[in-house]
Amino acid sequence: MDKFEDILQANRNFVSTFTSEDLTGTAVKGLAIVTCMDSRIDPLRIVGMHAGDAKILRNAGARVTDDVLRTLVLATHLLGVNRVLVMPHTDCRMASTDEAGIHAAISTKSGVDTRSLDFQTTSDQHGALLKDIVKIESYPLLHDEVRVMGAIYDVKSGLLTSIN
Repeated sequence: MDKFEDILQANRNFVSTFTSEDLTGTAVKGLAIVTCMDSRIDPLRIVGMHAGDAKILRNAGARVTDDVLRTLVLATHLLGVNRVLVMPHTDCRMASTDEAGIHAAISTKSGVDTRSLDFQTTSDQHGALLKDIVKIESYPLLHDEVRVMGAIYDVKSGLLTSIN
């Protein structure tokens, strides 16, 4: 457990000032954010929200996968979500190389063959974002009231640039 002692200590500190006991699982602001797992991204702060305001869905490259769609079905029907922001970012590894490059990098660094995985890299981040927006908008299990916006987050300036 010593590799996680910093985590447990940080949690003890967190508990000492915890004030979110009244929050529910509902997205108070009706928003779901699909974004990248990159640790430079603080999705709630970027859009001026706080814990309980939005649902956060993260994966490599902020791609709309089957799992994201499954989660959005739950969020839109049961958890108060009626808006979805798809928010990839600048300087993303998934937009800076192709599938072969990612597989080769992992193989070189770790000796692991990942060719059975599709990392959904893209050389056209703007185009991929537009496709992901259409994927959500046309998904038949989401209700008509769900609105979708795509925006690219600039990790150097903090600016969100809407693309649709």
